[in-house]
Amino acid sequence: MLENKLKKIKLLLLDVDGVLTDGSIIYNDGGEEIKIFNVRDGLGIRLLIEAGIKVCIITGRKSDALNHRCKNLGIDHIFQGVKDKGSLLDLIFKQTGATSDETAFIGDDLLDLSIMNLVGTPIAVSDAHDSVIKKASIVTTAKGGKGAVREISEAILRAKGLWEKILKRYS
Repeated sequence: MLENKLKKIKLLLLDVDGVLTDGSIIYNDGGEEIKIFNVRDGLGIRLLIEAGIKVCIITGRKSDALNHRCKNLGIDHIFQGVKDKGSLLDLIFKQTGATSDETAFIGDDLLDLSIMNLVGTPIAVSDAHDSVIKKASIVTTAKGGKGAVREISEAILRAKGLWEKILKRYS
């Protein structure tokens, strides 16, 4: 059952472009890359971290904007410029103490397939490539950069029985 898988999650791995963003890449006149992040996704990540669930970034591109966003959210484990994401899992498990069964990954494109084969809960955003959707145990209703990470964050927190306590804190 899907809820049982989510209840086990101790580590959420995230791709960036197409998951934390809508996949658009914007450059200003000076050639600097600009990324647009969803504030609701950010709160979902913060709630996970506050609940003791580790969040890790693993992305094929490099971006200073991502470094700033991760610092703001309190994400300590950031791997950029990674073409074979699956090759980093042993290192990530060593750093975080999580196992494959306790790990979920959210992806959207072909570079994500190698890691999706190795985690207990592979997840695709709703606008992911068909190959990624076929590998996923869960497909979000939200698109990448449009609340997909928040959707999964809430699902994990609900499965762990933590959501009502969070709601009371904000009421």
